[in-house]
Amino acid sequence: MKPTKPLLLLASSLLSVAAQAEMTWSDNSLSLLYGHDYKVDYSKNTDDSERSVVTFEHASGHSWGDLFIFADYLDSEDGSKELYSEISPRLSLGKLSGSELAFGPVTDVLIATAVELGNMDDPDHLAATGPHFTNYLTGVGFDLAVPGFSFVQANVYHRDNDDKASNEQLTLVWAMPFTLGDASFVYDGFIDWTSASEDSHPSTNFTSQLKWDAGAAWGEPKTLYAGIEYVHWNDKFGIKDGTYGVDSNERNVNLLVKYHF
Repeated sequence: MKPTKPLLLLASSLLSVAAQAEMTWSDNSLSLLYGHDYKVDYSKNTDDSERSVVTFEHASGHSWGDLFIFADYLDSEDGSKELYSEISPRLSLGKLSGSELAFGPVTDVLIATAVELGNMDDPDHLAATGPHFTNYLTGVGFDLAVPGFSFVQANVYHRDNDDKASNEQLTLVWAMPFTLGDASFVYDGFIDWTSASEDSHPSTNFTSQLKWDAGAAWGEPKTLYAGIEYVHWNDKFGIKDGTYGVDSNERNVNLLVKYHF
């Protein structure tokens, strides 16, 4: 399905607001990951379970809400490549209205949007999204105050998929800093659940990272991290496990180095 006029109008509105907005904070980072248990090979004739990933991330807060952008470049040992990115601006109804929209653990209500951009090698057309796609997500988001966490967000989306049937998505993201002795750590991640559609199976992706603040060891805290990422992904890409003889249930540990700048 192609993006509808309301989606295009919303995107135009976001760009207009962003052009006049004040940035209150920002963070940029580069990560290098390596794992060897990736599922859903790019071709049934290859084994590309071993992959290296370079990730760029940008997060920022604005007078209108917040913005998160990331781009993954995946390089498989067999030579297959994938580039995937997301652009996720959220409009704060509390900030824009000048009213406090807090109730219970909810500290703000937001209009949540996202654009997914994918370009992967998929000669056998296994991925439910298609090898080259642009998906548009719109919905509502909530910022939550949870003791012990630096942030918790929940977003509910309607997915307007590029060349597949539309469906729904629930996303939960969090970050929890903690210390053990003199060492500082961060446990953060996300859970994406996508509903079934006429041409894809429901899918759950639970990805989290446990990172040690290595930069703190030489007086530069929150700059360099080392740790692991664990991916627990059922029916990856909306492919029911076992379909076409494909193992789409991923249990994947990645080594991780991350630098913030």
